[in-house]
Amino acid sequence: MTTRIAILGYGNLGRGVELAIKKNSDMELVAIFTRREPSALKINSNAKVVKVDEIESWKDKIDVLIICGGSATDLPVQTPKYAKMFNVIDSFDTHAKIPEHFKNVDESALAFNKTAIISVGWDPGMFSLNRLYANAILPDGKDYTFWGKGVSQGHSDAIRRIEGVKDAKQYTIPIEEALQAVRDGKNPELSTRQKHKRECFVVLKEGADSLKIEQEIKSMPNYFIDYDTTVHFISQEELNEKHSGIPHGGFVLRCGETSNNTKHLIEYSLKLDSNPEFTSSVLVAYARAAHKLNLEGQYGCKTVFDIAPAYLSAKTNEELRASML
Repeated sequence: MTTRIAILGYGNLGRGVELAIKKNSDMELVAIFTRREPSALKINSNAKVVKVDEIESWKDKIDVLIICGGSATDLPVQTPKYAKMFNVIDSFDTHAKIPEHFKNVDESALAFNKTAIISVGWDPGMFSLNRLYANAILPDGKDYTFWGKGVSQGHSDAIRRIEGVKDAKQYTIPIEEALQAVRDGKNPELSTRQKHKRECFVVLKEGADSLKIEQEIKSMPNYFIDYDTTVHFISQEELNEKHSGIPHGGFVLRCGETSNNTKHLIEYSLKLDSNPEFTSSVLVAYARAAHKLNLEGQYGCKTVFDIAPAYLSAKTNEELRASML
């Protein structure tokens, strides 16, 4: 079965989806929808580039629409809207607002017999699944999630918005001692500051006050004030040469007991050269699942918790039992 895919939004995530589809022989990228002028988009496939205003005319030509917008303002509007027209996938990652987003998307998808899967990626997504599996297996235990070492795109953007900053990249780094204490089964109580540190590489505009900017970064609420933060001022050339990628990763761990002093540790880890390319690969696997579920009449909104693993694979159930079980 071939799944006809369309992408809405052609930033880092959209380009990653385009790459991921090339790795999946049962997928076909048929269209890329954009708010920009289509002729200005340089894509790396044979898909048709279409102005987003024309999206409704593609209702019968697409099996799944992968929505590649941002969680702050795009996805809360786009996913419920387009779930009325298409089976949809998104990577909504504002954890506190997932229940509200689910409700809005579910209402749209159910009303029009569509299947939607939200909050797909690695966290939320693959990390969420591993937290659930570990909790179910070791109910008497404690969860830990560490992120990094990796580039935080939101935190990097927050630095770039400071007056006097020309460019910046920020890395989230797990504190090794804390991670090791968890691996050693000590079940430590860890504050935010004890779990992660932040390292910033900043290019200043000419004449900018480095001391003032460093203090502004370190005292920024919700971003840096709760962490030990190091700020390095470097040239644009060095930033381009050494910090042009978007790597990320992290660890999900649960330490628990099945009887007195009989301890077990479950650990899942990721080390990613490209955060958006890996996230895109997860989106494409769940697009396959959405297509299968919709053909079975399973409508409404789903999360990764609701999808059986076999739906993600291009292999048949018989092939999976023979090769992976």
